[in-house]
Amino acid sequence: MGTDLDVPALVEAHLRSVFGAPDARAAVTFVGAERVEVLRYSDGDLLRYVTLGMSAQPMSDPLATVADAVRGPRAELVLSVRGGAVDTDKVLRPLAVLASSPQVEGVVVAPGNSLDTGAPLWPGAPFTAVLVAEAGGLVADLPLDGGRDPVRFLPLLPVTPNEAAWKRVHGAAALHDRWLAAGTDLRDPLRGAVPLNG
Repeated sequence: MGTDLDVPALVEAHLRSVFGAPDARAAVTFVGAERVEVLRYSDGDLLRYVTLGMSAQPMSDPLATVADAVRGPRAELVLSVRGGAVDTDKVLRPLAVLASSPQVEGVVVAPGNSLDTGAPLWPGAPFTAVLVAEAGGLVADLPLDGGRDPVRFLPLLPVTPNEAAWKRVHGAAALHDRWLAAGTDLRDPLRGAVPLNG
């Protein structure tokens, strides 16, 4: 089985079939990692930011002695926010950092994970972390040949520091329930934390 499949090119073609052409893109390269791009798609009043390049290599268990160049989970990250209120385009670098974490830090990104950027996602944002949601709702998995796992497109939900701390204690499902009960608009870039008492 060869390892020469151009996964990012397949991913970009798959995204084009879902969203059309991106209206902006930026590339970021980190030491010890392959280049990651972030593509921006406009969908009415929504902006969708999607990483490109994270899935070039499968994510591997950091405890594994040898990384498998073919098998293993592959993913790209998708963030959807309402545009116009704030400069959410500054999220490009934090998203690229998160997308590089499997290569740089040996992180396996999966639904239910919290990922902390250590800084606001964009200027003035009340969020410094995201919760990884289940794939498949917005962008279908992209099958790959040669025994490779499909590329999954994992939605990211911005969380406030209080929400992130509460989720560590109670779990992702409980936080989702709080958001649902409160009618929280998770795409609002200026939303406040959901009530977590009681």
